[in-house]
Amino acid sequence: MTWFNKLPRLAQIILLLIPGVNWIVEIVVRWSTWLKKGGLLRLIICIIVTIPSGIIIGWLDMIWCLLFKKLCFQ
Repeated sequence: MTWFNKLPRLAQIILLLIPGVNWIVEIVVRWSTWLKKGGLLRLIICIIVTIPSGIIIGWLDMIWCLLFKKLCFQ
C-alpha cells in the first residue's frame, strides 16, 4: 500500500490506466490495505476488485487518484 502512495502521481495514473496492470495493482494494494487496516467495507471492495470486472473499478480509481492522490476507500 505505501509503495503505491509514494509513487509520483503520473506513475500512479499510468499504472491504473493500463487494463491488466491496473487490475493487478488494485488487487495488491487493496488486499495489503485490508491486511493492515481490516474492516468490512475494505473486504467487500477487495472481493469486488478481485473478480475480472475489477478492471472497471481500476479506471474509476484512476480518476479518484487523479483528484485525491489515493485509491477510493483505501
